[in-house]
Amino acid sequence: MATEKANYSIRRMARLLDVTKSGFYAWMKRRSAGPSKRARAQRDLDAQVRRVHTDSDDVYGAPRVTAELARDGRCVDEKTVAASMRRQGLEGVSPRKFQPVTTLPGVDTYHIPDLVKRVWDQGDLDAVWISDITYLRTWEGFVYLCVIRDGCSRRVLGWAMDDRQDSDLVEQALRMAHTLRAMTPNDVIFHADRGAQGGFNWSLQHRYFQSILAARQRLRLGFSNRGLSVADCSASKR
Repeated sequence: MATEKANYSIRRMARLLDVTKSGFYAWMKRRSAGPSKRARAQRDLDAQVRRVHTDSDDVYGAPRVTAELARDGRCVDEKTVAASMRRQGLEGVSPRKFQPVTTLPGVDTYHIPDLVKRVWDQGDLDAVWISDITYLRTWEGFVYLCVIRDGCSRRVLGWAMDDRQDSDLVEQALRMAHTLRAMTPNDVIFHADRGAQGGFNWSLQHRYFQSILAARQRLRLGFSNRGLSVADCSASKR
Protein backbone atom coordinates (compact mmCIF):
# COMPACT_ATOMS: atom_id res chain seq x y z
CA MET A 1 0.00 0.00 0.00
CA ALA A 2 2.83 2.37 0.85
CA THR A 3 4.36 1.72 -2.55
CA GLU A 4 1.14 2.13 -4.53
CA LYS A 5 -0.43 4.99 -2.61
CA ALA A 6 0.62 7.39 -5.38
CA ASN A 7 -1.45 5.42 -7.89
CA TYR A 8 -4.41 4.28 -5.80
CA SER A 9 -6.32 5.70 -2.88
CA ILE A 10 -5.72 4.27 0.56
CA ARG A 11 -9.44 3.67 0.96
CA ARG A 12 -9.64 1.55 -2.20
CA MET A 13 -6.53 -0.50 -1.40
CA ALA A 14 -7.73 -1.08 2.14
CA ARG A 15 -11.06 -2.37 0.84
CA LEU A 16 -9.43 -4.64 -1.75
CA LEU A 17 -6.87 -6.02 0.72
CA ASP A 18 -9.45 -6.32 3.51
CA VAL A 19 -7.50 -4.18 5.98
CA THR A 20 -8.37 -0.97 7.81
CA LYS A 21 -7.04 2.45 6.99
CA SER A 22 -6.25 3.03 10.67
CA GLY A 23 -4.19 -0.15 10.73
CA PHE A 24 -2.20 1.01 7.72
CA TYR A 25 -1.53 4.44 9.22
CA ALA A 26 -0.49 2.88 12.54
CA TRP A 27 1.98 0.65 10.69
CA MET A 28 3.36 3.67 8.85
CA LYS A 29 3.85 5.47 12.16
CA ARG A 30 5.71 2.55 13.70
CA ARG A 31 7.84 2.23 10.59
CA SER A 32 8.85 5.87 10.63
CA ALA A 33 9.60 5.75 14.35
CA GLY A 34 12.18 2.96 13.84
CA PRO A 35 12.65 -0.19 15.96
CA SER A 36 10.87 -0.29 19.29
CA LYS A 37 12.74 -0.28 22.58
CA ARG A 38 12.06 -3.99 22.96
CA ALA A 39 13.31 -4.75 19.46
CA ARG A 40 16.48 -2.76 20.07
CA ALA A 41 17.10 -4.60 23.36
CA GLN A 42 16.56 -7.93 21.62
CA ARG A 43 18.94 -6.98 18.82
CA ASP A 44 21.57 -5.94 21.37
CA LEU A 45 21.18 -9.20 23.28
CA ASP A 46 21.44 -11.24 20.08
CA ALA A 47 24.71 -9.51 19.25
CA GLN A 48 26.17 -10.25 22.69
CA VAL A 49 25.04 -13.86 22.62
CA ARG A 50 26.51 -14.30 19.15
CA ARG A 51 29.81 -12.77 20.29
CA VAL A 52 30.16 -15.10 23.29
CA HIS A 53 29.20 -18.12 21.21
CA THR A 54 31.71 -17.20 18.49
CA ASP A 55 34.48 -16.59 21.03
CA SER A 56 33.92 -20.12 22.35
CA ASP A 57 34.53 -21.54 18.86
CA ASP A 58 30.80 -22.30 18.59
CA VAL A 59 30.99 -24.66 21.57
CA TYR A 60 29.05 -22.92 24.35
CA GLY A 61 25.38 -23.67 24.86
CA ALA A 62 22.81 -21.51 26.63
CA PRO A 63 24.00 -22.24 30.23
CA ARG A 64 27.63 -21.26 29.58
CA VAL A 65 26.70 -18.29 27.41
CA THR A 66 24.47 -17.07 30.25
CA ALA A 67 27.36 -17.45 32.71
CA GLU A 68 29.74 -15.54 30.42
CA LEU A 69 27.24 -12.70 29.99
CA ALA A 70 26.85 -12.51 33.77
CA ARG A 71 30.63 -12.16 34.14
CA ASP A 72 30.45 -9.28 31.66
CA GLY A 73 27.75 -7.62 33.74
CA ARG A 74 24.79 -8.60 31.55
CA CYS A 75 22.34 -10.51 33.73
CA VAL A 76 19.75 -12.42 31.73
CA ASP A 77 18.07 -15.73 32.43
CA GLU A 78 19.01 -18.91 30.61
CA LYS A 79 15.65 -19.21 28.83
CA THR A 80 16.12 -15.78 27.25
CA VAL A 81 19.60 -16.74 26.05
CA ALA A 82 18.29 -20.06 24.71
CA ALA A 83 15.57 -18.19 22.78
CA SER A 84 18.18 -15.83 21.34
CA MET A 85 20.34 -18.75 20.22
CA ARG A 86 17.37 -20.47 18.58
CA ARG A 87 16.45 -17.25 16.83
CA GLN A 88 19.95 -17.02 15.38
CA GLY A 89 20.38 -20.72 14.66
CA LEU A 90 23.20 -21.11 17.21
CA GLU A 91 23.81 -24.42 18.95
CA GLY A 92 26.24 -25.56 21.61
CA VAL A 93 28.33 -28.71 21.51
CA SER A 94 27.85 -31.23 24.30
CA PRO A 95 31.01 -33.09 25.39
CA ARG A 96 28.92 -36.07 26.36
CA LYS A 97 28.70 -38.86 23.87
CA PHE A 98 26.63 -41.98 24.03
CA GLN A 99 28.56 -44.78 25.66
CA PRO A 100 26.91 -48.17 25.52
CA VAL A 101 26.96 -49.93 28.88
CA THR A 102 28.90 -53.18 28.69
CA THR A 103 28.60 -54.09 32.38
CA LEU A 104 25.19 -54.58 33.94
CA PRO A 105 25.86 -54.87 37.69
CA GLY A 106 23.99 -57.32 39.86
CA VAL A 107 22.05 -56.26 42.90
CA ASP A 108 23.74 -58.48 45.49
CA THR A 109 27.11 -57.85 47.06
CA TYR A 110 28.39 -61.24 48.21
CA HIS A 111 31.44 -62.75 46.51
CA ILE A 112 33.00 -66.09 45.79
CA PRO A 113 36.75 -66.84 45.93
CA ASP A 114 38.94 -65.98 42.96
CA LEU A 115 39.81 -69.47 41.74
CA VAL A 116 42.83 -68.37 39.68
CA LYS A 117 44.10 -65.47 41.85
CA ARG A 118 44.17 -63.26 38.74
CA VAL A 119 46.66 -65.58 37.06
CA TRP A 120 44.94 -66.25 33.76
CA ASP A 121 47.79 -68.33 32.30
CA GLN A 122 47.83 -71.54 34.34
CA GLY A 123 50.37 -73.17 32.01
CA ASP A 124 47.86 -75.46 30.28
CA LEU A 125 45.35 -75.08 27.50
CA ASP A 126 41.71 -75.11 28.54
CA ALA A 127 42.61 -74.38 32.15
CA VAL A 128 41.10 -70.89 32.13
CA TRP A 129 38.85 -69.25 29.58
CA ILE A 130 38.41 -65.50 29.87
CA SER A 131 35.81 -63.32 28.24
CA ASP A 132 34.83 -59.72 27.91
CA ILE A 133 32.05 -57.68 26.33
CA THR A 134 32.76 -54.51 24.39
CA TYR A 135 30.89 -52.54 21.76
CA LEU A 136 31.47 -51.58 18.14
CA ARG A 137 30.15 -48.56 16.29
CA THR A 138 28.45 -49.34 12.97
CA TRP A 139 26.44 -47.35 10.44
CA GLU A 140 23.26 -48.73 12.00
CA GLY A 141 24.27 -48.04 15.59
CA PHE A 142 26.19 -49.90 18.29
CA VAL A 143 26.53 -53.67 18.53
CA TYR A 144 27.94 -55.64 21.43
CA LEU A 145 30.82 -58.06 20.94
CA CYS A 146 31.56 -60.89 23.36
CA VAL A 147 34.94 -62.62 22.95
CA ILE A 148 36.22 -65.73 24.74
CA ARG A 149 39.94 -66.54 24.78
CA ASP A 150 42.12 -69.24 26.24
CA GLY A 151 44.11 -67.87 29.17
CA CYS A 152 47.25 -69.79 28.18
CA SER A 153 47.45 -69.45 24.38
CA ARG A 154 45.48 -66.17 24.21
CA ARG A 155 43.74 -67.65 21.18
CA VAL A 156 40.21 -66.47 20.47
CA LEU A 157 37.99 -69.50 20.94
CA GLY A 158 34.58 -67.98 20.41
CA TRP A 159 32.81 -64.73 19.76
CA ALA A 160 29.32 -63.38 19.21
CA MET A 161 27.74 -60.07 18.24
CA ASP A 162 24.27 -58.72 18.91
CA ASP A 163 22.50 -55.42 19.42
CA ARG A 164 21.58 -56.59 22.91
CA GLN A 165 23.84 -57.74 25.71
CA ASP A 166 22.19 -60.52 27.59
CA SER A 167 22.81 -64.12 28.54
CA ASP A 168 22.28 -65.22 24.92
CA LEU A 169 25.27 -63.16 23.79
CA VAL A 170 27.65 -64.87 26.23
CA GLU A 171 26.11 -68.27 25.61
CA GLN A 172 26.59 -67.96 21.82
CA ALA A 173 30.28 -67.14 22.25
CA LEU A 174 30.66 -69.95 24.77
CA ARG A 175 29.07 -72.47 22.45
CA MET A 176 31.39 -71.41 19.61
CA ALA A 177 34.39 -71.97 21.88
CA HIS A 178 33.04 -75.38 22.85
CA THR A 179 32.56 -76.29 19.18
CA LEU A 180 36.08 -75.14 18.28
CA ARG A 181 37.62 -77.29 20.99
CA ALA A 182 35.38 -80.23 19.99
CA MET A 183 35.42 -81.43 23.55
CA THR A 184 33.71 -80.98 26.87
CA PRO A 185 36.31 -79.40 29.18
CA ASN A 186 34.45 -79.87 32.44
CA ASP A 187 37.44 -78.67 34.47
CA VAL A 188 37.91 -75.37 32.66
CA ILE A 189 37.50 -72.26 34.79
CA PHE A 190 35.37 -69.79 32.88
CA HIS A 191 35.95 -66.19 33.92
CA ALA A 192 33.38 -63.83 32.47
CA ASP A 193 33.18 -60.07 32.51
CA ARG A 194 31.71 -58.56 35.63
CA GLY A 195 28.01 -57.85 35.37
CA ALA A 196 24.57 -59.34 35.09
CA GLN A 197 23.56 -59.82 31.46
CA GLY A 198 19.87 -60.20 30.81
CA GLY A 199 19.08 -61.18 34.38
CA PHE A 200 21.91 -63.75 34.75
CA ASN A 201 25.13 -62.75 36.43
CA TRP A 202 27.98 -64.04 34.28
CA SER A 203 30.45 -62.39 36.62
CA LEU A 204 31.89 -65.58 37.98
CA GLN A 205 34.61 -68.16 37.72
CA HIS A 206 32.94 -71.50 37.24
CA ARG A 207 34.61 -74.90 37.07
CA TYR A 208 31.65 -76.72 35.57
CA PHE A 209 31.38 -75.93 31.87
CA GLN A 210 28.16 -77.82 31.23
CA SER A 211 26.39 -76.08 34.10
CA ILE A 212 27.27 -72.71 32.55
CA LEU A 213 25.68 -73.78 29.28
CA ALA A 214 22.61 -74.83 31.26
CA ALA A 215 22.33 -71.42 32.90
CA ARG A 216 19.13 -70.50 31.08
CA GLN A 217 17.47 -73.70 32.22
CA ARG A 218 18.50 -72.95 35.80
CA LEU A 219 16.97 -69.53 35.46
CA ARG A 220 13.68 -71.05 34.37
CA LEU A 221 13.73 -73.07 37.57
CA GLY A 222 14.22 -69.89 39.54
CA PHE A 223 17.88 -70.24 40.51
CA SER A 224 20.31 -67.39 39.91
CA ASN A 225 24.03 -66.77 40.32
CA ARG A 226 23.50 -63.00 40.46
CA GLY A 227 26.14 -61.12 42.42
CA LEU A 228 28.99 -63.62 42.27
CA SER A 229 31.51 -60.89 41.49
CA VAL A 230 35.25 -61.51 41.47
CA ALA A 231 38.37 -59.72 40.30
CA ASP A 232 37.89 -57.80 37.08
CA CYS A 233 39.04 -59.60 33.98
CA SER A 234 41.90 -57.27 33.17
CA ALA A 235 43.70 -59.75 30.95
CA SER A 236 40.84 -59.87 28.48
CA LYS A 237 41.06 -56.11 28.01
CA ARG A 238 44.75 -55.93 27.10
